[in-house]
Amino acid sequence: MKIAFQGAFGANSDMACRAVYPDCETIPCFGFDDAFEAAVSGKADLAMIPVENSVAGRVADVHRLLPQGKLFIIGEHYQPIEHRLLAIKGARLEDIETVESHVQALAQCQKWLKAHNMTPVIHADTAGAAEKVAKVGDKRIAAIASGLAGKIYGLETLATGIADGPKNTTRFLILSKDPREASPGSDCITTLVFRVRSVPAALYKALGGFATNGINITKLESYLVDGNFTAAQFYVDCEGHPKDTPLRLALEELAFFAHEVKVLGVYPAHAFRRQ
Repeated sequence: MKIAFQGAFGANSDMACRAVYPDCETIPCFGFDDAFEAAVSGKADLAMIPVENSVAGRVADVHRLLPQGKLFIIGEHYQPIEHRLLAIKGARLEDIETVESHVQALAQCQKWLKAHNMTPVIHADTAGAAEKVAKVGDKRIAAIASGLAGKIYGLETLATGIADGPKNTTRFLILSKDPREASPGSDCITTLVFRVRSVPAALYKALGGFATNGINITKLESYLVDGNFTAAQFYVDCEGHPKDTPLRLALEELAFFAHEVKVLGVYPAHAFRRQ
């Protein structure tokens, strides 16, 4: 089985794929849309996509792609992230002037970089930045990436654990072209999107059924749609299964006040949620 991810070999997404599916072949993709397309076209059986980080927050573009795609969420994974400062052999910490990495990794380490007077430079992904540092061979340039990336591209670790948060963790979604729903009555998460008109109390009415039926919403985000300010799309993660009575009733009430309700996946809740 093959699983697609955004980035180069050794990226944190690659490590997440290997953690969940150790026997799978990982397929690197340039962008998130390329990883989506790999799973849709059959080049890969699954895709593993980061959606949020405990330090830097939401991963851009992913929530825009999810509703538009032809993939279903079949699982989630929480990956501890250990950022390392990687440089060519012989480089010292005091030599480093610029640091390249994915925008999320740079955001997660911005306090450390500022404290060491290092200039961040955005790269397409963490492992790709490590590969570039290895090819350029300049002691003044380093990358923020994983230990696996350092091993793959022959770089030395100058510093470890440089993220601004002590428990830096990224949540990933596992996507498939074929829906695989968790069983009713199980500990699961339902992800859905819906739209409401931009009028007073529209969201309050749309979500009222979740409150009255005791449904815990673990994530709620809004996005403007259609290039204007008159309508919004909402992304929701909530506990429960649509076939279980509480969530079924909540979704029935949602349908009265919202439109274009689309369930993106019903999947087992990761054990990390119980920590």
